[in-house]
Amino acid sequence: MSDTDPAAGSHDHGHEHGHDHGHGYDHEHAHGSGRGLLPRLRHLLRPHSHETADQVGAAMESSREGMRTLWLSLGVLGVTALIQAAVTVASGSIALLGDTLHNAADALTAVPLGVAFVIGRRPPTRRYTYGYGRAEDLAGIAIVLTIAASSALAAYEAISRLLHPRHVSDLIAVAVAALIGFTGNELAAAYRIRTGRKIGSAALVADGLHARTDGLTSLAVLLSAGGVALGWEWADPVVGLLITIAILAVLRQAAREIYRRLMDAVDPAIVDQAEQTLRAVPGVLDVGQVRIRWIGHQLRAECEVVVDAASSAIRAHQVTVGAEHALLHTIPRLSAALVHADPEPADGASYHAVLAPHQPQPAPPA
Repeated sequence: MSDTDPAAGSHDHGHEHGHDHGHGYDHEHAHGSGRGLLPRLRHLLRPHSHETADQVGAAMESSREGMRTLWLSLGVLGVTALIQAAVTVASGSIALLGDTLHNAADALTAVPLGVAFVIGRRPPTRRYTYGYGRAEDLAGIAIVLTIAASSALAAYEAISRLLHPRHVSDLIAVAVAALIGFTGNELAAAYRIRTGRKIGSAALVADGLHARTDGLTSLAVLLSAGGVALGWEWADPVVGLLITIAILAVLRQAAREIYRRLMDAVDPAIVDQAEQTLRAVPGVLDVGQVRIRWIGHQLRAECEVVVDAASSAIRAHQVTVGAEHALLHTIPRLSAALVHADPEPADGASYHAVLAPHQPQPAPPA
């Protein structure tokens, strides 16, 4: 929305317009006024809207897609755990028992993320004016903590088996169950990561990485079974320690992603793209500060542009609306943009001098 608009609420634009947001944006083309008959027909057949209802609908569709991914992957992991449990009962494998319990418990990490998706659908309120998208980041913290607990459990079991070796019977059945565990976890991981990146959900990506660590744990059971079959009793705990190191690497990646979301970090390339888009808007003479942050799996932007000092309020408003419109068509996952127009300073004059005492001062050099 543009801050020069007296009815700002009427310009809360959605970003799902029926256009492909991955390409560069041409302001003329956005309204079907591009040259040629084909672009005009394409625009008529693929109309777009900037209404608030469409924005909420797009966000809800992203949440629904996330929920579908969670339920389907949870079903895959549930079937995997049941198969492993049956083999555990038949073989008496303690290693496979631990892996089965691990997979079953970790599959339930879908619960907090599912709750977050449901909460994220709620509209903004007077208290939560940006909505409830941050619930996904809170769920991401729970997922990271679960990965950390998994790594600690894996390390404990590996060291315990190293100090107290245990015999494993029915190695073929154990190996098959381990392969099933790896396959189920990898399918769930790939699905969650792909959907999470598609809808911009860091928590869902972290949950996919978590499932991938569970697959590595299952492979540890397979490798240890092979080592035991060759008479290497120490193979089980040694492989378990190696897998623990791999889990810690995944933990670092997931924790870094969630930390960056909580700290409002974005890819600098997105900021560069926003600045280039703003400079290309007719009437924009220069670009000031650009702020972009994630709220759940949607982006919001706050931007400053410089316009002609002789522009009327109506003309300045038109420029900011055009800038917002350009951003919505260019930046993927952008749900709203607040564009502030500053008049071009004359003779070095500053129109924000009254605000200078309220601005944070840079820290003195050490």
